[in-house]
Amino acid sequence: MRLKWLILILLTLEGISVAQQLTKRLILKDGSYQATTKWELKGDRVRYMSAERNEWEEMPKSLVDWDATGKYNSERAAGLPTPEAVELDKELEAERKADEVHSPHVAPGLRLPEEGGIMLLDTYQGQPQLIELGQNSSDLNRNMKGNILKGAVNPLGSAKQTMELQEEHAKVQAHATLPSIYVNLESQDQPSSPQETAKVQPWDRFHIVRAQLKQGKRIVGDVKISAIGKAKQEQKMVATTAVKLSGNWVKITPDKPLDPGEYAVVEMLGDEGMNLFVWDFGVNPNAKANLMATKPDSTDTATPAKP
Repeated sequence: MRLKWLILILLTLEGISVAQQLTKRLILKDGSYQATTKWELKGDRVRYMSAERNEWEEMPKSLVDWDATGKYNSERAAGLPTPEAVELDKELEAERKADEVHSPHVAPGLRLPEEGGIMLLDTYQGQPQLIELGQNSSDLNRNMKGNILKGAVNPLGSAKQTMELQEEHAKVQAHATLPSIYVNLESQDQPSSPQETAKVQPWDRFHIVRAQLKQGKRIVGDVKISAIGKAKQEQKMVATTAVKLSGNWVKITPDKPLDPGEYAVVEMLGDEGMNLFVWDFGVNPNAKANLMATKPDSTDTATPAKP
């Protein structure tokens, strides 16, 4: 009985395949067509079997573009792609290129979000993952006690303030010691006037700094203020290489593996110094998995584009 049903299924599939192979088109002069399995000419009429309705229908043969009909059906019989298939391939390729501009691939199955942000490319248990870095506000600690003591010893000496992040560790911990950082804030904060456009900062203004742990906090920078009121910032910058990608994305990669510890992506604003808002992360190969990590999409088989 099982063999009987198998034979019946195979015959049904074969019948469907034959029907698909027999389906032809009568291409009309207005660009449309009628799907048919066969036709015959009767005077000034063409009689055809509709493949959609499985009924005989008629129309004036003068409506048919016979050259286009012959070309289409001969090419299909030869196994060549249909015009619709060719056009669809073009549309899909155009969409793929447009997506790649705004959402570049950074690893197989992983692409950057179109809406921008700051993303860290990590590797956890052999799998590449993308994690968004949240913005964190650093506080200015004026170190009043230390500055008062220093002023008593040297009244002309400089005062010191520290830029601090609360807690000892960032929420995001990279397992890879050579993570790549992808930055695109242009999509989130576009200039609204010519005056603001003129103030746009350089694309390579983002850097990585090493944070120092002190009394349960992370210090990402110091501000020294001289006796005449001139301020100077100091940070422990990590040597990095910045590469401009498509879609306003910038890739920042450390020049050498990072030691385990706490870090932050900072924005340098020219004469204004470092932005107090930073994007913090840590490096810890033994850390637990990042809960909000984006994992590769197995259905996305596109190859990451080279910078």
